Amino acid sequence: MSGETALPPGFAALEPFVAGWALPTTAARAARRGEATSDEREQFFAAASPLVASALAHLDARPLHALDPAEQRLLNLLLALAHVGLAVEMQGPAEARHALGRARMQITRAVADAEPGA
Repeated sequence: MSGETALPPGFAALEPFVAGWALPTTAARAARRGEATSDEREQFFAAASPLVASALAHLDARPLHALDPAEQRLLNLLLALAHVGLAVEMQGPAEARHALGRARMQITRAVADAEPGA
């Protein structure tokens, strides 16, 4: 990106997570959750959780179809955080056991992947 940041101003703390977590589809985000180590999930969760309110406020100020690429990456991070939050906050050590069942259930389509206005 040659000097540019991957995310909107104010979200620099999440830059290290863009490559691994700002994935474009629900299926990719679910797969990443299953492939990530517990430490990777917890580090992402710890960095992103405090920024949820400000990220949502930033994104809510624009219609979905008007998000620029940096804002879309931020939205994708928040959508990934929804997957990770369940693993970290609710399932904890049992996440590995739950991942086995999720591996057998393939996501083929999701509302979050629909084009805005579709």
